Amino acid sequence: MTTPLAEVLDGQHAAELRRAARALLKQPLLLAHGRHAEEFRLVRRHASELREWFDRNTGWPLHVDADTARLRKIPGVLDDATHPAREAARAATPFTRRRYVLLCLALAALERGESQIALGRLADQVVLDATDPGLVASGIQFTLDRRDERLDLAAVVRLLLSLGVLRRVAGDEDAYVSGAGDVLYDVERRVLAGLLATRRGPSTVQAEATADRLAQLVAETALDSDDLRFRAMRQTLTRRLLDDPVLYYDELSDAELSYLTRQRGFLTARVADLTGLVPEIRAEGIAMVDPEDDLTDVRMPEQGTHGHITLLLAEYLARAGGPVTTDQLAQRVRELAAEHGTFWAKNAREPGMEGELVEQAVARLAALGLVSRSADGAEPRPALARYAVGAPVVLPPGNVRMPAQRKAGQA
Repeated sequence: MTTPLAEVLDGQHAAELRRAARALLKQPLLLAHGRHAEEFRLVRRHASELREWFDRNTGWPLHVDADTARLRKIPGVLDDATHPAREAARAATPFTRRRYVLLCLALAALERGESQIALGRLADQVVLDATDPGLVASGIQFTLDRRDERLDLAAVVRLLLSLGVLRRVAGDEDAYVSGAGDVLYDVERRVLAGLLATRRGPSTVQAEATADRLAQLVAETALDSDDLRFRAMRQTLTRRLLDDPVLYYDELSDAELSYLTRQRGFLTARVADLTGLVPEIRAEGIAMVDPEDDLTDVRMPEQGTHGHITLLLAEYLARAGGPVTTDQLAQRVRELAAEHGTFWAKNAREPGMEGELVEQAVARLAALGLVSRSADGAEPRPALARYAVGAPVVLPPGNVRMPAQRKAGQA
């Protein structure tokens, strides 16, 4: 029997809507030109449905025009530092505090500037703005005379190039860093105007503590009714299901946990219908698993030396069952190097590299919600149990047992 045309069209529509939603979750800023042009066209075609879904379920505004599509995502956890901005290069080095400050100063200078700007001119404006008494009092100082400072500014510019805020017209950042040349850029003002994802202007925030400032930036109007409070909880939980690798119950308030317990099926079904993510519900929390494995900026397992070390340390931490110090992890890396070092890159086997290798591994595991970090080490979280490897059991020939049924919450 042939499938009715209406069902075929409905299936195509649902598939396109899913692709568009996933494109926005992966790249919340899409441009009509460049490597994401096809995804932009999909988002623009389904803008009305996407705007309604995100507004209702997450509170994230979606703006779409002829040139850009911008999903203004607000994280469910404001103080999560496990997914930093990264240099737009192969090494993908995380941004330091200095680079973040340079990024903000560069954006402010571009907002006030013309439609074209040279990197040298941008650097002069950043140095001038850095003399603000408030920045000086907080220990911020830039001269951009040193090579490392120019490297930081070049990293900021490359990030803005990757976002589409700038377009290179002539020149090269490496020449600027070495002091041998300059670079000219076009400023895409409409893209620049859409970068800020806050509910109020940063200049209107009066709080002193960083956590309070972040909270005020994204604070909603007064939640003075049960309907508004329930909506806020639904949106926060949906954001975490979409953005966080694992939503642990022990990280929720009593009110949020109670709401999630009652509405878990509804919330996970809504996310699954739009995105194709599959809910994995355990005793300790919920993970929305991606069968296509492309809605993440951090993967596990990973190839290469660092990926191998991360997997081996994940197994070690899973078997430990409790907090492990940095020194213990470094010692374990030394033991692993003696066992597996012939398969690792040469620099990973050099004495003294253990600290860096441990830091990279723990940072990846923390970003995936598999461990929590402490001042001196890491503690495994329940989801890490899937990387625990039990001791092999050799059975006599013909004596085969079926594995025991796993309980909810066990990996």
